[in-house]
Amino acid sequence: QVQLVESGGGLVQAGGSLRLSCAVSGSIFNTSTVGWWRQAPGKQRELVATRTSGRSTNYADSVKGRFTISRDNAKNTVYLQMDSLKPEDTAVYYCKLAYFLDIYWGQGTQVTVSS
Repeated sequence: QVQLVESGGGLVQAGGSLRLSCAVSGSIFNTSTVGWWRQAPGKQRELVATRTSGRSTNYADSVKGRFTISRDNAKNTVYLQMDSLKPEDTAVYYCKLAYFLDIYWGQGTQVTVSS
């Protein structure tokens, strides 16, 4: 069974940094595409960043140059380094794993950026 557990969220001032982690159980991590999504109150869930099992990455325009997604296949973990945070980055951040047609989500971690 595949499970995703996020950690690292919290409260930070604008301009600060946070690093989110997503630990994945199961044996499919190395061949999966992983990513981070976020959902702010009253808004739809939106893509933040993805990384394939290779080295291909994709970022939302709003976070390019500020956020970095990485993965450690030995630890079955995906990270999101968030720098120069803005109040508009406030949201619940979700980890997502895609393995062929199967999709798995974590439970989410709250990130709050104060102005």
